[in-house]
Amino acid sequence: MEFALSEEQALIRETARRMVERDIRPVLDRNDPDTSLPRDEIRKIYAVIAPQGLSAPRLAASEGGGELGMVNYGLMYEQIPPWLAVSIMGHECTVSRIHAESTPAQRERFLPDLLAGRKICGSATSEPGAGSDPRGISTRMRIEGDEIVINGRKMWITNGSVADIIAVACVGETDDKGRTTLKRVIVEPDKAKGVEIREIETTGLRQGHLAEAVFEDCRVPRENLLEAGGDAAKMLTVTWNGNRPLCGLAAVHLAQRALEMAQEYAGIREQFGKPIAAHQLVQKNLADIETAVVTSRLVCYHALEALDRGERSNGISAMAKRYATVSCERAINLAMHVHGGMGIASETGLERMLRDCRMLQVPDATNEILTLIQGRELTGIAAFR
Repeated sequence: MEFALSEEQALIRETARRMVERDIRPVLDRNDPDTSLPRDEIRKIYAVIAPQGLSAPRLAASEGGGELGMVNYGLMYEQIPPWLAVSIMGHECTVSRIHAESTPAQRERFLPDLLAGRKICGSATSEPGAGSDPRGISTRMRIEGDEIVINGRKMWITNGSVADIIAVACVGETDDKGRTTLKRVIVEPDKAKGVEIREIETTGLRQGHLAEAVFEDCRVPRENLLEAGGDAAKMLTVTWNGNRPLCGLAAVHLAQRALEMAQEYAGIREQFGKPIAAHQLVQKNLADIETAVVTSRLVCYHALEALDRGERSNGISAMAKRYATVSCERAINLAMHVHGGMGIASETGLERMLRDCRMLQVPDATNEILTLIQGRELTGIAAFR
């Protein structure tokens, strides 16, 4: 068992950190942190991350991907501001799904621009009446000659308002056992008619582009139907198991920054004639914050390493996200306590970090669903079917 990073892994992490500080942070800082980033600005960022393999880290190099392995992907992912990390994950998961479910002709048509970062994509799966259960979706597709016609409404589409390509999960035909199947259809919003997209105002991650879409007799070419890879629901589960610990690492990013801020403030803020760092309860808060950061980081990398080993990771991935997002939210809250009145001032940024961390508990399954997934793996009994 090895807990220390190898020389190569340390270099991967440091390269990602430098990329953020040199090429990404200036873009973010010159834009309003509470407003979604303009489309031309997010494109500049994607032009930076693509050469690092982050537009498709799970794909083999022979297929144009980064072939990073999940642990190495996590090492880079943890360095990225969380709203952008979520955007990247939404893009690269969609790339992986398109690759897995497309024909060679479709791959040649859609993937080159996505791999190069020239275009941005996202997946549309959740609906007002269907979130954690993808089998409950009601958006329907039908084939009419050379076209696919889509009707329905989708929610929580990462990158939705800036996406050049959206992979829409729809109810398709029934299989030989009479069950409805999920199919994914590529919609290009700038080209398609009958689709309306609007951004969703959220508590945090506000520089991102979370959106909903309404499809009313939306027509796309027949060749946009992805069906070479079989059932879309199975592919969702595969990508979710990787996404969950990555969401946890996005929370770790925030909590690590909160710890650093709390340490610095405790060393310079004086009360009762000495720095507040000398007071026992402040030291306890700092110790609790660090404990949350370290344990959250370890459980997330444990889950990612299980994926790299090819193990079944449903339970550990669910555990990692649930534990890390909750523990890191608590850690940021403690950092706000260390800051006293300054902890609730907007200028410190801690309140924004708390809002961002709370947002991370929602993508790729709520904590309640994650608890049931972990419970199912422990008992062999599914509580929700």
